[in-house]
Parts: sequence; C-alpha cells; structure tokens
Amino acid sequence: MPRAVLFLAGKVFTQYRRAGGSRTGVLPDFFIGAHAAVAQLPLLTRDVRRSRTYFPSLKLIAPTM
Repeated sequence: MPRAVLFLAGKVFTQYRRAGGSRTGVLPDFFIGAHAAVAQLPLLTRDVRRSRTYFPSLKLIAPTM
C-alpha cells in the first residue's frame, strides 16, 4: 500500500475516533477512501455523509434506492 494512502487513512481514522466514532469495522472504509483520494478516483459509496466528512475532495457516486 502506498505510504501516502496509509498516512491519509490513519489521519482521517484518528479524526473519526476523536469526534466520538466508536464503530470498530470502519478502518477498511478509510483505507478505501484514502486510496481513491490519493489516486484522484471517484468513490462508489452508500455512506455519503461519512465519505464527504473525511474525504471532501472526492467525487462520490451514490446509488439511489
């Protein structure tokens, strides 16, 4: 994994925890978001709010239900 991705994922995960985030299975989501941000790729997600909060520069693709 590129060092820039690891750094960004760790940084936003720390923000999440400091903001009171307590869910335990979210670290992989931060790795995926960081990959998309570093590679400047769009991200397909159903969790638009969290993605927009921690990766504001990402173009998001959100399926409508």
